[in-house]
Amino acid sequence: MRQIEHHYINGAFVASHGRGTADLHNPATEAVIGQVRLGDATDAAAAIAAAHAALPAQAARSVAERLEQLSRYRDAMAARKDALREAIIEEYGAPSARSQWMAEHPVQVIEDAMTVLRQFPFERQVGQARVRLLPVGVAGLITPWNSNASFICGKLATALAAGCTAVVKPSEMSALQTQVVMEALHAAQLPAGVANIVNGLGEDVGAALSASPAIAKISFTGSTGTGRAILRASADTFKRTTLELGGKSPTILLDDADPAQAALLAVQAGFMNSGQACIAGTRILVPESRRAAFEAALTAAVQAVRSGDPTDPQTDVGPMVSARQWQRVQGYIHTGLAEGARLLAGGEGRPQGLPQGWFVRPTLFTDVRNDMTIAREEIFGPVLSIIGYRDDEDAIAIANDTTYGLSALVIGTDRERAGRVARRIQSGRVLVNTLAHEPLAPFGGMKQSGIGRESGAWGLEAFLEPQTVLEG
Repeated sequence: MRQIEHHYINGAFVASHGRGTADLHNPATEAVIGQVRLGDATDAAAAIAAAHAALPAQAARSVAERLEQLSRYRDAMAARKDALREAIIEEYGAPSARSQWMAEHPVQVIEDAMTVLRQFPFERQVGQARVRLLPVGVAGLITPWNSNASFICGKLATALAAGCTAVVKPSEMSALQTQVVMEALHAAQLPAGVANIVNGLGEDVGAALSASPAIAKISFTGSTGTGRAILRASADTFKRTTLELGGKSPTILLDDADPAQAALLAVQAGFMNSGQACIAGTRILVPESRRAAFEAALTAAVQAVRSGDPTDPQTDVGPMVSARQWQRVQGYIHTGLAEGARLLAGGEGRPQGLPQGWFVRPTLFTDVRNDMTIAREEIFGPVLSIIGYRDDEDAIAIANDTTYGLSALVIGTDRERAGRVARRIQSGRVLVNTLAHEPLAPFGGMKQSGIGRESGAWGLEAFLEPQTVLEG
């Protein structure tokens, strides 16, 4: 059993003041594999103080010096890709291909931050004024469990690139992965205090970050409900906030789409990261005129998805991260049936041959109305809903009839038509016939999917404050 007792504060591993613990589980077996010591408000205060003390020097460092910091951080993460992948599989249960990507992506997001930093104009002439973009201050970075190391590295690299210092509060369920990141930070020998990590609960460490007047900015990725709480807590000190929250993303299959090809892409969009993704396309909109063909193709595609052992290269969908998440997904499947949706694949319970582990049967509903619970609420598991529409106008209206607006996908043969539909979707990101990702483009949500943007120059600007200088 692994015991994680220390936080990373002021350039050193520091024993936790908090005495509470949380068990770490292998979601494929349900076995307890370790414990993490949970920090408290005292631990958070120590990290905030270290970051505050390190801020003036970090803010004054040149672009070249910040690039050197990030280069060492990137190299240290690259040297630990194998260790990170082992932690991801053991602690999160990501399938083989996904875990490989999750182990490599932290290196990529640091490189992306470096790419932006190299060409970013921190001073600009605007008419008679000079506009300087200055570090916002100490940043509180709060990250989720569904891609733990990538979120830590992406947010932290951007904050450091801007000249900020930071305190990271990662998910307590991802402590093995967090430990790898802390060890990389220590190996990179960054200046003491610029990057601090405190394991702990949101109600303790996260609340301390949100309330502290020494924290100038909060960058949070997670649920919409928690985002609301952070926004309220941050209001008293007028913190700048970037919130990347939940989603209920639509996938629109236009009537000229090839059913088999469209179904494969739609299911891939819905089941990415075992369905535990804020951008997952879980509402699949199909034309009533071709409903039967699309239903048949989607059913075949879902039935071909394999849920099981994450170490098996043939596995497509791994377990849910926790017993609580498994129960949550089961509850939504039960609710879908109770509200009258018709099951085409999957259903309640574990997949055949998997008596233990938090595995969910890849599930597909049809006859779903857009006012049903499974069409309104974020399930965060491998559960998809087919919703019929009459024409393009109806599809657009249904797609936009949601409190969320994070991502969307349009699939159709006529690219111009698909593009016209895409441009009318109220979403921070819309994909057309692809699941490709552009790391230098802004990412974030409309409506209750969040505030602000991450990635690229937009993400860097979120950690900066403009100052206008006029000289007579």
